[in-house]
Amino acid sequence: MQRSAPSPPAICALHDGRAGNARQALALAHALTPHPDAHVLAARAPWRWWAPRRLPGDGAAFGPDFAALRRQPPALAIGCGRQAALATRLLRTRGSMAVQILDPRLDTRHWDLVVAPAHDGLRGDNVVATLGSLHPVDDDYLLCAIAAFPALAALPSPHTVLLVGGPTRHAGLDDDAFESLLQRLAAQARAEGGSFSAIASRRTPPGWRAALGRVDAALPGLRWRDTGDGANPYAGLLACADRLVCTPDSVNMLSEAAATRAPLFAWAPERLQGRPRQFLDALLASGRARPLDEALAAFPVTPLRETARVAEVVRERLGLATAPMSAKA
Repeated sequence: MQRSAPSPPAICALHDGRAGNARQALALAHALTPHPDAHVLAARAPWRWWAPRRLPGDGAAFGPDFAALRRQPPALAIGCGRQAALATRLLRTRGSMAVQILDPRLDTRHWDLVVAPAHDGLRGDNVVATLGSLHPVDDDYLLCAIAAFPALAALPSPHTVLLVGGPTRHAGLDDDAFESLLQRLAAQARAEGGSFSAIASRRTPPGWRAALGRVDAALPGLRWRDTGDGANPYAGLLACADRLVCTPDSVNMLSEAAATRAPLFAWAPERLQGRPRQFLDALLASGRARPLDEALAAFPVTPLRETARVAEVVRERLGLATAPMSAKA
């Protein structure tokens, strides 16, 4: 009996393995179909240097696995990052519809749609502007996180959660100010009879991680510095926070915090500059976040869910079925 050839995937998310790029590509793909394919790109020289611009022989830019994908291209290719922008261009020449996330720094006509943060200033008929970044945080994500981290849901209320990034060229954040922030939030949690948790990220410098370890261990809550403190509880902390405080440096982190149902407070927004400041100003102007103040008073929240909105735009603009896409029979 002769076996039929495998069907091409309906939707494939492509990225270079970097966490931020992978998270955005996969989030949009999952918003469109329950079981998208995923492809991690390992670009070869010289195409790695020039992506997303095309060079002779670029069909070999990503090795044999990608060459096989080109032979059976997906109905829809979703890429995030510069390497993926070349890959989605190449798949489009083979008949795929192509959606590129983040500004490809090239004319957007090479893709069917380009999804880019509004603060990047990209314009075009096929550009979908977002307030912040794409991510998987929605009600299902948060409910699963509560189930995965039940101890966090049992912490005394109000539970204040600090999401910690670090200094960047756009965010002039110093060690002394961060230490003061920790002590202030811990003191307020103690006075309220609540709990205080804080979690570091990949960008958090060693001195800030050490400061997390100096918070009074008797204060209820979880201070997570790295995997030495156990499994990463980020999703659980998003889900179980009564209020969120976020350092201002990360568009991704602020976007994910804004997708929860907890009031969101931005620490030291005045220290942020450049395009990230434009995003934070827009987030504050929308009312979804407020500058950190002394009261940390609750306020009405409408979660910011840009991934779901963009998925609907993609369906409408590309003529996709309303129901989740499945692989061709």
